[in-house]
Formats: sequence, structure tokens, C-alpha cells
Amino acid sequence: MKEIEKKLQGEISRLTNATFKFDERVEDGWFSAVYFLKTKEIAEAKLPDNQVTMQFFQRTGNAVLCGTDEAIALLHTFAKDPETLEIKSLKDGDKIKPFESVLTITGAYQQFAFLEGIIDGILARRTSVATNVYNVVKAARISGTQKPIIFMGDRDDHFTQQAGDGYAAFIGGSTAQATHAMNEWWGKRGMGTMPHALIQMFGGDVVKATRAYAETFPEDDLIALVDYNNDVVTDSLRVAREFGSELKGVRLDTSGTMVDKYFMRNSHLMGTFDPRGVNPELIFALRKALDDEGFHHVKIFVSGGFTEERIREYEEREVPVDMYGVGRNLLRINIGFTGDNVLLNGKPQAKDGRRFRPNSRLEPVEFVR
Repeated sequence: MKEIEKKLQGEISRLTNATFKFDERVEDGWFSAVYFLKTKEIAEAKLPDNQVTMQFFQRTGNAVLCGTDEAIALLHTFAKDPETLEIKSLKDGDKIKPFESVLTITGAYQQFAFLEGIIDGILARRTSVATNVYNVVKAARISGTQKPIIFMGDRDDHFTQQAGDGYAAFIGGSTAQATHAMNEWWGKRGMGTMPHALIQMFGGDVVKATRAYAETFPEDDLIALVDYNNDVVTDSLRVAREFGSELKGVRLDTSGTMVDKYFMRNSHLMGTFDPRGVNPELIFALRKALDDEGFHHVKIFVSGGFTEERIREYEEREVPVDMYGVGRNLLRINIGFTGDNVLLNGKPQAKDGRRFRPNSRLEPVEFVR
């Protein structure tokens, strides 16, 4: 059984390097800022017995913390004599406030402090993604019903980040992720239907492409991509008439530079809204067209440039969207963390403007290799 499954079932409290599989060069300082490495050498030679307490926090705003398991596993894997460190931490998924201490480490500087910048980076990226997803998920339930959020960030960042980003998205509350790698740390599989390339290979025939998909993956929920010909109402009705109750949904991914042909046929509707891309008026028209022919069961899935603000607007207007796909806007790194030495041999010692901030929510961490 994978670690994440044990964690979800409450059998373990934190993930370890069995999940994260760190690059072994971390131990050699390859990913640490050089001034940390130089300070480590000075501490070893001049101040070997000093004990410091390092404290991590962010100042951006309220957030959903993520990356603590990864940071602790990093310490347990690469710190010197990690079993002697005193580590206290919040947990992934905890809600945090600005300047709240989320992690403290006490030990000899040379044992662990060369990992400071790496820990900052882990917490910054994972917390940013988790918080972005959380805010989008929250926006997608304003109308009273929680709409699923599919994390589709695979094309917006380096592929090596997918596992960690997918885990952070899971912590933030996403429903599913686009790739298997995004699900690796939490034990699931990727979700997806068809790209435009599949329709292209069938000469632009959405029905033929959808039939090929249905025959090849009969166990999947059948969701047709319907914007290839920039005529989502027409193509949605075509696949709905062809597949009836077998069709579970249609997905719109119209480019923000395009105006759907529906508005070309109904030019009297123009002039009071922006008709480009996926827009509320197009979705209202699609829902009506499907309902008028009795296809009430067909769900509408939208993607392409969706943000927290845009989803909130859709939900407030009660636009009939059933599922949102969001990519690059969930990957913005907008929360930075700082690690500060705040205690020296148990007494306050920090640069001006910083101080030890005890947090009763912090929990002692047991050593696990």
C-alpha cells in the first residue's frame, strides 16, 4: 500500500522520502545557496556547539499550507544526525495566517541550515498551488453546489514538477488531475478525455472521433470536445443525437481570440457582451439547445483561461457549467516563505524586525527515515 493511501486512512501522519524520492545531490549542497554552504563550514570550525532555532513563515495572506511533509522528509533524509533535531510543524492542509510560524527546527546550524532555501522553495510552491486551488474550489461552490475542478497544469510548467503540483492541488481540493504523475503522491490515476488532435485525425468530424473514443475506452464517461469547428451548439447536438444517454458531457475550450459561429448566425445578440472564447452567453445558449431536445443529462465542462475571479463571476450569474478545467492560473507562485534563525542556545537572537513567534498549533515531529 502506498504511503499516501496509509496517510489518507490515518495509519501514518506524514509522508516520507519513500514518496518524494529526492535527488541525492541535495546532500552535497548542489541545490543550496553557496553562502549557506560557506556558513556551514564556518559553524563546523568555529561554533560547533551552538544550537539555533530556525523558524519558517509567510507574510502574503491567509493560505492553505502545503509542503511540510516534503520539507520534513528532506530534513530526515539529508540533515546530519536528523534524529537529534527538534522539529515542530503544522500539517499539509492547515489554514495559516500571515507571519504564523509553520515550521521550527532546533539543532546545530551545521546539521541542517544548508537546507533553508530548499525548504523555503518547497513551502512556497506547494502552498501557492494549494491556496490557488482552494480559492478556485471555493469560488466554484458560490451557487450552492460544489462544481468539480480538474487540475490541468501539465502544459504550463516543467514536467518534473507535476507530482508535487498534483499533490498540492489535491490538498487544495481539486477533484482530479490531468496526468498520472500529478496523482503519484496520492495514489490515483490521471483523468482525461479527448484533445483536439483526435478530432483533427478524423478530419474534423466530432462524431467519428467521439465514436472511436467510446469504442476504445468503453468504461470511461463519454465526454466530447465540441469546439474544434468553432460551432459548439451544432457539434454538441450532433454528438448528443448520435449517442443519446451514452453521452455524459461536452467540453468547450474555445480560444479567447475566436467568436463562435452561433453568434454569427444570431448577430442580433451581439453588442452587449464580449463574444470571444468560452463565455456565459454561449453556455446559456448551449444549455438551452441541449434541453430543448431533451438532453438534460448532458453536462457542460469548460476550460481555457479560467481563474478564481472568472469562476466566481460564472457562479454568481448561475451560468450552467457543471465542471471547470483550470491550468496555468493555479500554478502562480504568489506566496513566499522565509526561514530565520530566531533563537541562539535557547535565547532570543534574530536580526532586527524578526523575532521568535511561538505557535501552540505546532506539533512535535517524530523522526522517520
